Amino acid sequence: QVMLVESGGGSVQAGGSLRLACAAANVYIFRGACMGWVRQAPGKENEAVASITRDGTSNYADSVRGRFTISKDNAKNTLYLDINSLEPEDTAMYYCAVERMGTNYCRSLDYRYLEVWGQGTQVTVSS
Repeated sequence: QVMLVESGGGSVQAGGSLRLACAAANVYIFRGACMGWVRQAPGKENEAVASITRDGTSNYADSVRGRFTISKDNAKNTLYLDINSLEPEDTAMYYCAVERMGTNYCRSLDYRYLEVWGQGTQVTVSS
């Protein structure tokens, strides 16, 4: 079973930066699976923001491309999301998750293809 624990969220002013981290307990899943980040703002539907394949190929939603960077450190079994130029619209709970086997989250960025979500980390951006 995979356990995912997110951290790094916080309250920042617009224009600031944050680095979110997602520690995975299962090394085999972490190193072999497509993983991603999804956010949920109050009253809004989940929005997939980024994905990364096991070989490090990344994909981004148009809304965050150029500001968000997803990466992974296999030695630390940790997934990261670097967020720059934060905007109030980035305020949300951010979750990391693993792709469900047989689907293609990494290419589609369809959050419904994700399973084993973490508990989330809150990002709040003030103007």
